[in-house]
Amino acid sequence: MRKQSWNPDPRRRSYAVRPGLKVGKSNSHRKRPGAEKVVTVDLSRIARVEAALFLADEPISARKLLQVTGVSNNEILTGALQSLRNRYEAEGSPFQIHEIAGGYQLLTRPQYHRWLSRHFHTADQLKLTSAAMETLSIVAYRQPITRAEVDQLRGVQSQEMLNQLIERGLVKVTGRQESLGRPALYGTSRQFLQVFGLKSIHDLPLID
Repeated sequence: MRKQSWNPDPRRRSYAVRPGLKVGKSNSHRKRPGAEKVVTVDLSRIARVEAALFLADEPISARKLLQVTGVSNNEILTGALQSLRNRYEAEGSPFQIHEIAGGYQLLTRPQYHRWLSRHFHTADQLKLTSAAMETLSIVAYRQPITRAEVDQLRGVQSQEMLNQLIERGLVKVTGRQESLGRPALYGTSRQFLQVFGLKSIHDLPLID
């Protein structure tokens, strides 16, 4: 069984490059009969959403965004986020709003990462040995999984690799198996989703 190779999401936010809060005037349109409902978002709310995303060091949940921005409901929040995405796309902005790890995060686009990493301090690259990546792949696709099951699939002892992944914050103990000795069950963490740019584990690459 061959797995597709993984590479950490190259998108990294740079504190040296800040998105502006330039918000143009909105155009009002009369709703035609049968037309889809258009959610009108106050421009100040859009600016607040953008500011909150910029200040957040990690993905911020929709619930938290509603709380800090004063947006009244999820429908309006979704409209504000889409307005920002549309503006970034139309202006050719180096920024994008990405939904990962159960929240939203403002990130630089992948094509700017190499240039930014040469000139500014960005988050450290994830460096894993082939053995660690193999162990992480097994945990990700087979979770929840015991150490003995990981050992069986790899053909070698894996406790050291699991400990390293736990220290990196990529793997965590998710519970105990209801069997003799109640061995620990391992799964991936929220940090894993952030590093690989995944919304959930259901977004893992397909296995050939």
